[in-house]
Amino acid sequence: MSTTSLVAPLTRFTLPPGSEATAPPERRGLARDAVRLLVARPGDVHHAVFRDLADHLEPGDLVVVNTSATRPAALEGQRLDGRRTPVHVATATDDGSWVVEVRRADNSGPETDVREGERIQLAGGVSLLVESSFPRGGALGSRLWRTRPKPELPLTSFLHDHGRPIRYGYLSEKWPLGDLQTVYADEPGSAEMPSAGRPFSHRLLVRLISKEVAVAPIVLHAGVSSQEKHEPPMPERYRVPEATARLVSSTRQAGRRVVAVGTTVVRALESATTTDGEVTAATDWTDLVLGPDRPARAVTGLVTGLHEPEASHLLLLEAVAGADLVRRAYAEAVAQRYLWHEFGDSMLFLP
Repeated sequence: MSTTSLVAPLTRFTLPPGSEATAPPERRGLARDAVRLLVARPGDVHHAVFRDLADHLEPGDLVVVNTSATRPAALEGQRLDGRRTPVHVATATDDGSWVVEVRRADNSGPETDVREGERIQLAGGVSLLVESSFPRGGALGSRLWRTRPKPELPLTSFLHDHGRPIRYGYLSEKWPLGDLQTVYADEPGSAEMPSAGRPFSHRLLVRLISKEVAVAPIVLHAGVSSQEKHEPPMPERYRVPEATARLVSSTRQAGRRVVAVGTTVVRALESATTTDGEVTAATDWTDLVLGPDRPARAVTGLVTGLHEPEASHLLLLEAVAGADLVRRAYAEAVAQRYLWHEFGDSMLFLP
């Protein structure tokens, strides 16, 4: 894993009231691929529809997607004093411990009084023993905690039996897990949907291929998005297949664009990229943060959703597209009342 110190993004904006997408586009009378798409190039920011993404790419370009599928990662817990608390499971570590966020009862934010040695009771006679804060131990008031399930058992099967999708207060209803998947989701592991890819439809994927735009997969299992504001992303497990690494390298050598679909894809590809820009096959954990002292080396284009003010992912956007272009794009998105969050509108940066 490689760490870059976190600095504030240069992009600043105020999110207007009512800017959250509260329901999937299909529940709002739109097709999955009919959300708006803001296309940002140097000297040109204009508006399109996501289903026309292929019109903005060229033969020989490469689109890289994250095929991680969303798990039902929210559990109902009870603390020793009897308080009910939502527990969001971000991931399982290599030693079998679970990384969790213990939330306030109203799900408005993390509990700040969690302590090492505490036990949290879950369904099915299972409890979580709080071992340390994550990723580094010892901090009272931490957001994420490394816990040990008692008895020890596989996370995937337990979530299947007892979990529900993670949801936040801006959503109008409790949308089912099927609404929180991309059409190419294949490998369960994400606590929350890698949402930049949600507007892709099967029809759009065929259009890309017919235009001779290649599509290749990586896997990065996304953690909890509540980490974003003011905080770096948590360490996440990723895999860059050898075939994808070869495609990225050959695309760059041919002078074509490597377009990442989402910040998860950027983190995976850049974590597998050497200092001279060569992408290699890799399976590992990453806590990489892109920024002014670590620009993008492999990725030359980006499809992304819209991130909240001061979110750490804005640094990643600036590292790929440049701060000036990101600032102009967000100013236009605010002015045109684009919709934020996992069911919202999209941006395409082609710096």
